[in-house]
Amino acid sequence: MKEYKYKINGTEYTVQIGDIVENIANVTVNGEDFQVEMENQPEPEKKKVVVNPAAAQQQEASDAPAAGPVNTENALKAPLPGVVVEVKVAVGDTVNAGDTVVVLEAMKMANNLDAEKSGKVTAVLVKAGDSVMEDTPLVVIE
Repeated sequence: MKEYKYKINGTEYTVQIGDIVENIANVTVNGEDFQVEMENQPEPEKKKVVVNPAAAQQQEASDAPAAGPVNTENALKAPLPGVVVEVKVAVGDTVNAGDTVVVLEAMKMANNLDAEKSGKVTAVLVKAGDSVMEDTPLVVIE
């Protein structure tokens, strides 16, 4: 039981707060018992966790319909956090090793991200303006 002493407009009050059961508090003020109904606390808003925002945006960024889950094993990944400035390829394009596929702005510098191998672009997982974290898959080349 917690006890508090208050002085309101010159009058002293001794308040004891007892058990609280189902939002009803047993309160004693200067020896007189009261049952005080407490207001329910609102539940904190739960934020949705997005595990892979790039995969969710694949359909928007791609002209081809999604054929199922994307294998990001062969994806060009962001080397550091930044903002995608330009995507220079589309699904179906053939690229050679060393071709620039994405321009990423990081630390106020534009970085050309080049294909690590030759192949066909099977998925574009980002679009211009997207913020990405390090190791976020950007473009899948197979």
